[in-house]
Amino acid sequence: LLMPDEMLEQKASDPSIVRNYKKVMTVRENALMIKDVAREHGSFGQFVSSFSAENITDLWLFLKQRGARLGGNTGPYMLRAMGVDTFIFSSDVEDYLRKQDIIDGGLTSKKTLTAANAAFAQWQQESGRSLQELSLLVAFSWGSNQRRV
Repeated sequence: LLMPDEMLEQKASDPSIVRNYKKVMTVRENALMIKDVAREHGSFGQFVSSFSAENITDLWLFLKQRGARLGGNTGPYMLRAMGVDTFIFSSDVEDYLRKQDIIDGGLTSKKTLTAANAAFAQWQQESGRSLQELSLLVAFSWGSNQRRV
């Protein structure tokens, strides 16, 4: 958290990691956000685990608003890396949801996120599968990832 700017600049030029100063700077910004959330809620993990399948996209929106460069699929991918069960808006998942008239707006609109979240939560209730499994099932059975038999 207390990494000086000079050290961040050195990291941003290190060929073994992402060489993008703005992206490297987000490490510190997001660490501070996590620290603030932990102070407000007891721990960051406790806060994250308070979101259920029915409102996981609310956590996405929180990360986008309070975090740095955590919008789009970056937030959900980070959550997956943390072991949080969530779906991903891959191009195949998006196409499926649109073709089934589940979503029709921009991917980041509250309306679209709520509709997609409701569909995945319903499928989870019906199937007993995780959001991640459902997301992968849709992605691998629709669009460019579909196996042609």
